Amino acid sequence: MTYHDLRPRAVCLLSGGMDSAVVLAEARERGFAPLALTVRYGQRHACELDAARRVAAALGAAEHVVLSVGLDQIGGSALTADIAVPKDRSGDAIGKDVPVTYVPARNTVFLSLALGLAEARGASDLFVGVNAIDYSGYPDCRPEFLRAFEALAALATAAGTERGVSYRVHAPLLELGKAQIVARGRALGVDFALTHTCYDPLVRDGRVLSCGRCDACKLRLAGFAEAGLRDPLPYAE
Repeated sequence: MTYHDLRPRAVCLLSGGMDSAVVLAEARERGFAPLALTVRYGQRHACELDAARRVAAALGAAEHVVLSVGLDQIGGSALTADIAVPKDRSGDAIGKDVPVTYVPARNTVFLSLALGLAEARGASDLFVGVNAIDYSGYPDCRPEFLRAFEALAALATAAGTERGVSYRVHAPLLELGKAQIVARGRALGVDFALTHTCYDPLVRDGRVLSCGRCDACKLRLAGFAEAGLRDPLPYAE
């Protein structure tokens, strides 16, 4: 973003996944100059970070900040520790309980970092790709959590307490199903081939293959199928 860019700034959490890519495109569509924030939190698969860089560049993020926070030192998740990723779960089982792929307090930590970046950059809008319908049972993907964080932001920042800045957490995908997210992303020009979703990818001959069996893959594949589209990512199975 150049100094003469008059668009309001917004901080967008960008994981490299399908949902966060659509949210970044949505922020741009709404007239914001999106600042992408990716967190290197000790996730087992660096391909997520590579995907985030690709998406940020392709969607014209005004700035892409990558911060490191060692949540792997806390552990407690299949995404950061040596815990098996659940496979082949039915649609009814996904979302019924909090799975082992939940990273303790991750969205609280990520939104706090986004809030700090927003305050430093003079932004008051945060975008996050949480979803309360086709989601994997995570407690920090619920509307109540987002509203509570907005209340916290007003009390936790100098901008909120001294200048009356009202922070807003935008979750444009909150009430959309995966097929609707796919359709929205396509309408916004998102190249889903740049994204990465799988919790347990394989690397063969330098090529990243999604497993097709974890909760994230199953939700993604079902979304593309329901939307009548083919997922452009390569799968091992």
